Amino acid sequence: MSLLTKTYAERASLHANPTAKRLLELMDRKQTNLSVAADVTSKAELLRIAEALGPYICVFKTHIDIVDDFDQDLVDRLVALAKEHDFLIFEDRKFADIGNTVKHQYASGVYHIASWSDITNAHPLPGEGIVKGLKEVGLPLGRGLLLLAEMSSAGSLAKGSYTAEAVRMARRNRDFVFGFIGQRRLPLHGEGDKIDEEGDEDYVYMTPGVGLEAKGDSLGQQYRTPRQVILESGCDVIIVGRGIYGGGDIAEKARTYREAGWAAYLERVGSKN
Repeated sequence: MSLLTKTYAERASLHANPTAKRLLELMDRKQTNLSVAADVTSKAELLRIAEALGPYICVFKTHIDIVDDFDQDLVDRLVALAKEHDFLIFEDRKFADIGNTVKHQYASGVYHIASWSDITNAHPLPGEGIVKGLKEVGLPLGRGLLLLAEMSSAGSLAKGSYTAEAVRMARRNRDFVFGFIGQRRLPLHGEGDKIDEEGDEDYVYMTPGVGLEAKGDSLGQQYRTPRQVILESGCDVIIVGRGIYGGGDIAEKARTYREAGWAAYLERVGSKN
């Protein structure tokens, strides 16, 4: 059976990483593949969005370092909302430094990201040391890492051989790296790569730049529809930001995106759910 036709629940058993298992089981249980990207600058607004959209999402994505009035109470309340509404927290930190530095950025500093964020991500650019540094902190806590294999912005340099090496790096660290930020399901094996004798290697693909209409913005963001992302490109989670919380009834907008993403998934797996 192709990975693309397996349900999220069926794929959960293929993952060694506990965050990957939790995410795939949650998506199946809650019937949603929607993540909201809450790129807002106030504690009150961040919590308002989490409260309003919690019932419809699988992942709540933050940029915690842009919140002007960050404090520990924000973290405590966000974690409580995640438990109440059954979603995971993804701090979109995009680590991009040597292993020793990112280890401290992840565990310590002002934000203590590893203590509350189920998922974080990193650029492969510094080399495999970045994964090893983050893994020293995150793996004992049951956290999971995504690598930025591709980006949705126009002119991105994250493509070609860069993307291929990101995949190899993930395959060497399957206990911690459970997926990618990317625009499509990537080929896992290049020329000369050793094939995993245990069978299929499953990764979760989370895709930003999703809109109900395919278009772009003035700063180079390019949008694709949920159906293009889930069905045509074989990705798993749609990440939507301004298209949901930019105004109007944000809960209704979230329901619309959730339904569109889930319909595309059901079409992909043959409506087994």
